[in-house]
Amino acid sequence: MNAVVAGKGLAEGSPQEAGLSTDGLARVDQALADLIAAGELAGASLLVARHGKVAHRALLGLKDIESGEPLARDTIFRIYSMTKPVTAVAMMLLWDEGRWSPDDPIARHLPEFAEVRGPDGAAPAHAPTMRELMTHTAGLGYGFDPRDPTDAAYIAAGVWQADGLADMMRRLASAPLAYEPGTRWRYSISMDVEGAIIERLSGQSLPDFMRERIFTPLGMIDTDFFVPAQKIARLATLYRRSKSRGLVEAEQMLFDKDATRIPKIAGGGGGLFSTIDDYARFAQMLLNKGELGGLRILSPDAVATMTANHISEEIMAGGFGVGHQPIRPGFGYGFNGAVFTDPALAGSKVGRGTYQWDGAAGTWFWVDPENDLVFVGMIQRLDERSPPCQRLTQALVAEALG
Repeated sequence: MNAVVAGKGLAEGSPQEAGLSTDGLARVDQALADLIAAGELAGASLLVARHGKVAHRALLGLKDIESGEPLARDTIFRIYSMTKPVTAVAMMLLWDEGRWSPDDPIARHLPEFAEVRGPDGAAPAHAPTMRELMTHTAGLGYGFDPRDPTDAAYIAAGVWQADGLADMMRRLASAPLAYEPGTRWRYSISMDVEGAIIERLSGQSLPDFMRERIFTPLGMIDTDFFVPAQKIARLATLYRRSKSRGLVEAEQMLFDKDATRIPKIAGGGGGLFSTIDDYARFAQMLLNKGELGGLRILSPDAVATMTANHISEEIMAGGFGVGHQPIRPGFGYGFNGAVFTDPALAGSKVGRGTYQWDGAAGTWFWVDPENDLVFVGMIQRLDERSPPCQRLTQALVAEALG
């Protein structure tokens, strides 16, 4: 494929142009500043865009506590599961080309999955499908909890110790499914399986495909599965909160601690590093129905399919979810991200059709087509007690919208 010139992207604007209250936005900033002052966060970087222009930015607190270095606009963050929507876009690029269909069995594209079995050793009632794969309903686990039988099987198979995505798929397919496909929602390794499918269908590695088809066209100059040595000084220090010592540097982290090393497994579920501006360009492309700065990435149909709810009312009512993303009535799941089908029912004031997700170290974003708004927030706290920044900022942005 020929080189693609990046689109013009996001222009700078003002709260007044965007119809946002400056006092309301100040309350958004203050809420995060209060968390920093309370020792809950080291820092927070925020960006609000509306009507295609950046209406507000905030750089609060520190990139590194020990040195006292403040966050900068080009600070690089570990975005973990905010990789998942990027992987969905990579999949939808191939969907636009007719390479796969949501109703395809996964085994059509990964033959290793042709003989999958349930936890009782029997074949499932139906083979897990691509739609189920992209909605965490395919019967897969994640492989991190040794107390869980499915995850324990992944650990025994060495799924996360595999030598690349192809080897990972062979190991994964040997483990039993966690449940009957299509009957429940369980956070899972599904988006890493998507990464393997992207490699099979495209003939490229997942990092190369994303660079060529997403990052370069969108001008995402600081987004990748590793941080080059010349940029490593810009990487935010990652923290966890100790009950006795407050924020301390995280010693254990998901995936490879050495950010400068290209990983053996490029995780479509959580491996990317990015900046606030890069991810805002990605999110604005989704809000624009697949286009940014005059350059089209996806068809409008692809974006509509990706950001529509694909799970049943029964699953939405089942009390499933992960972290700060509880699947519930009014709050379903599209492809690799959650979708508000009825915000009021879900207890939120975002617009109907809002698509969102977050990351294990606290980064978060949402795309609100009803209000023509994008919000991206980045912090650096990796533990299960991280504050619910997305819910907090959504409520305050709704007030700023009046």
